[in-house]
Amino acid sequence: MKPRIEPNPPLRRSVSSIEVSVLSVLFDAAPDIAFFVKDVEGRYVVVNDSLSRRHGLRTKAEAIGKRPSDLCQGDFGQVPENQDSHVLRTGRSLVDHLEMQWNRPHDPIWCITTKLPIHGDDGQVCGLVGFSRDVRVPLERDEIPQGFAAAVEEFELTLADDIRPAWIARRSDLTSQQLTRLMKKIFGLTPSQFITRIRIAAGSRRLLETRKTVSEIANECGFCDHSAFTRAFKNATGVTPTAFRDK
Repeated sequence: MKPRIEPNPPLRRSVSSIEVSVLSVLFDAAPDIAFFVKDVEGRYVVVNDSLSRRHGLRTKAEAIGKRPSDLCQGDFGQVPENQDSHVLRTGRSLVDHLEMQWNRPHDPIWCITTKLPIHGDDGQVCGLVGFSRDVRVPLERDEIPQGFAAAVEEFELTLADDIRPAWIARRSDLTSQQLTRLMKKIFGLTPSQFITRIRIAAGSRRLLETRKTVSEIANECGFCDHSAFTRAFKNATGVTPTAFRDK
């Protein structure tokens, strides 16, 4: 029998074509990924088995209607709740964000989280969909320095144009060689590739979510000018920023 899903009415209109019940079943087969859909108040309306297990719940139903802070104490509940609030308030996505999450009854684990806003028929944000996947290889809790996670988060938030691999290494208290090995292990990228990827991803979201000019977006994302952004964007995506926005 097809699972019966009863999200809030505004969310139901926006995700009916996605068939969230099918997505939930699909992600049940991915034990290294916690999948979720939340309403405009940040409450779970759909989760997969992995998410419920990570919180020590017996069934997925126990998570429905709850917020992260209802399931985890301290930062493990408050940090994702703050992320949800930002996505729901601004309509801006959170993509490939490195963070530590709770994994009962074991130790916290490192994950890479993505959250995307869901828009209703009126264009307003009415929920979000996302997932957190375990890093690509097993890592001990202390194998990723806290300074590294903080440095990556600061870069993602500021996109400062003077941030280079050497800056991330210094903030992480790592040598350049250690940083390169860690980046390869987690993301499969060199530090320079990672920095470019984050800048391009931020630019692509702004192209779709705002009406700012390409020059304004280039400046916000840390590129020296319109031309540098266009070259990097085309190398990464195969199209210019203007063509990407017009698709």
